[in-house]
Amino acid sequence: MPSAGTAQVSPGTEEPSSARSEIEREGNAAMERLRGAISRPKVESVHAPSELPEPTEAERRRAFEALRGHSKSPAMESRARDALKAGKDRFAAEREAMAKRLGQALGLEAPDMKAIADAGPAQATKGWVPVLFVSSSMPTATLRTYAAQVEKARGVIAFRGMPGGMTKVAPMAKLTAEMLRLDPGCEGPACVMRDIQVIVDPLVFRQHGVARVPALAMIPGDPALPYCEREDESPRASHVVYGDAALSGLLEEIARLGGKEEVRDAQSRLEAR
Repeated sequence: MPSAGTAQVSPGTEEPSSARSEIEREGNAAMERLRGAISRPKVESVHAPSELPEPTEAERRRAFEALRGHSKSPAMESRARDALKAGKDRFAAEREAMAKRLGQALGLEAPDMKAIADAGPAQATKGWVPVLFVSSSMPTATLRTYAAQVEKARGVIAFRGMPGGMTKVAPMAKLTAEMLRLDPGCEGPACVMRDIQVIVDPLVFRQHGVARVPALAMIPGDPALPYCEREDESPRASHVVYGDAALSGLLEEIARLGGKEEVRDAQSRLEAR
């Protein structure tokens, strides 16, 4: 019989501390395997190449030889040359036309008188041209309305100066384009413009004593001539009328003042269209 105070262990059993140690070892091994599985893609991504490998000289030479080996298409090359030439010619023509139009608008170049003559009956030597005096401070919508009326009467729109000063052409060119475009929403050099002369001429304002706008005068001769082609004392209008009225109303006022002969042709053109 066993003595008192002595523990008896059955065969095949282990101490509880040994079982816990085995479980901890297995758990630690599983955690190590899990950490390795998680960290492995990160390690591989760190060591992955961040840029394309540099080709060798032999590979680069083979690539260029392959490009040169492609067969050429004479028809395609011919079409490309023709398209390039046509594009250059079209660009040159548009640039020349825009430069000429801008020069005429600023009074620096004589207008195309042949085109004006072909547009309708030629004026007599002692003809009068309706000149509408305006300002860049007027609303663009008002300027566009007057431009449509002056075009019908084959007149000229005159500014005293250019917005921003005489040394800045771009604001005046922008204002002129906005005023003369048939389609106000059009942008670029392909927009259709009204066939009308726009001049910047402080001398014609001073000669006729125009101090406020809009104003209308029937000036004999060609008021759109450049300064270098004018006579020392260019012809002046007999009457100048003022008022924010339609062009037809301004012409009627000149006729009432005694200029019936001067406005006859302009009035007939307005009524004919």
